[in-house]
Amino acid sequence: MGEAMDAEAPPPPLVLQDLRSWVVRPDSDLVLINKPPGLPTHGGPSVRHSVTSLLPTLSQKLFGRGEEPLRVCHRLDKDTSGALLLARSHEAAERIQRLMRERRVHRVYWAVCLGVPAPLEGIVDIPIMERETSGPQRHYKMSLCPRFRVSLDGSVQRCRVSSSAHEAVTRYRTLGTSSGAALLELHPLTGVKHQLRAHLALALNCPVLGDHKYSHWGRLAPQKLPPHLLRALALLGPQTRSLLLHLHAAQIVLPPSDGGDPIVLRCSPPKHFMRTLRKLQLRVPSLTDSEGPPEDQVM
Repeated sequence: MGEAMDAEAPPPPLVLQDLRSWVVRPDSDLVLINKPPGLPTHGGPSVRHSVTSLLPTLSQKLFGRGEEPLRVCHRLDKDTSGALLLARSHEAAERIQRLMRERRVHRVYWAVCLGVPAPLEGIVDIPIMERETSGPQRHYKMSLCPRFRVSLDGSVQRCRVSSSAHEAVTRYRTLGTSSGAALLELHPLTGVKHQLRAHLALALNCPVLGDHKYSHWGRLAPQKLPPHLLRALALLGPQTRSLLLHLHAAQIVLPPSDGGDPIVLRCSPPKHFMRTLRKLQLRVPSLTDSEGPPEDQVM
């Protein structure tokens, strides 16, 4: 009974007050919001508030009473901030979801990560799948399913990829480095759960700053930062427990619907992300400098 009552409880005043400020662009078909970190896209048994639970209230605030609730077109991880598309109709939501299935929607993310990737830019093309980890606290994570492995003698061996694995391709480039950390621009060419976080942590050995899930494989523990980075961020060791994920969905590019130019939708990073950039003396990236969609991605 307690859980049911919580699920029906109205959003707290603070959430309602902030709700309108999340909206970046409302128009006749779509609404772009800048989702804050810590808010899940969809609800669940232990979720008190989510984007979907707030949509009826947001619809009324934007378009008045009597409007049907907005619809979520895709999803962002709970701790990822940034661009999230909502649709005003079932038809508009289906159109966006179809374009995403056809890989005609181009997305750009920014991430602050531990370590500097080598090489500084490239493409990670490694399938991933969800596995249960071993250890005292059993839990599930996305893991790599590489097609090839290099043995100790340097020979390359082809691996059998599980049928449960998903194709996952991420293009990345380094925008700046400081104190052993790096600011990356990420272009996911596929859309698999936790793809960016798994590719950065497990393939490039550069986990996202504040990613307590993928910084360790077999245990659940706060991310550990090297002393020089703790000093640069003015943090004490225990404070890393509350460090937020530094992964932001900065831009969505939709193909033109009437033969015109592509529709470019942008969201600025949250305060914690900007604060970290200032402390590391990294230049705030400009999306106008961002590379366009990959040549093999039809727009």
